Amino acid sequence: MASGVFDLIHTGHISYLEQAKALGDELVVVVACDSTVRRRKHEPITPEDMRARIVGSLKPVDRVIIGKDGDMYDTVREVAPDIIVLGFDQTFDPEEMHSRLAERGMGDIRVVRATECADDLNATRRIVQRIRDMGGSS
Repeated sequence: MASGVFDLIHTGHISYLEQAKALGDELVVVVACDSTVRRRKHEPITPEDMRARIVGSLKPVDRVIIGKDGDMYDTVREVAPDIIVLGFDQTFDPEEMHSRLAERGMGDIRVVRATECADDLNATRRIVQRIRDMGGSS
């Protein structure tokens, strides 16, 4: 299982999903719902249904679900993955997440972190800023 916002797909996302897929037989991706994106990051650029459709069309992805607003561990219980792969830049601590999973009776789920993608444009926020910067120079 992998998760994220996936607002503007970039090479970091592709690398993350390829790494996650390589660790198992099926890759389920949880796309953050709009309310979670607003609360944790920013106003979504594209709506959750569109982001889910785009992510679902990517080669490494077998199944996509839109996350629920609330306790993310409810979604983990629903998906029942063997492994959770965290993105390189996601703020979750793998050991802390594993402890919280264990507290909820899901301690057999491995939590690993993907490695950084060398040619990444460094996250959606920086891509958006580059677009804004380019807009003023026409």
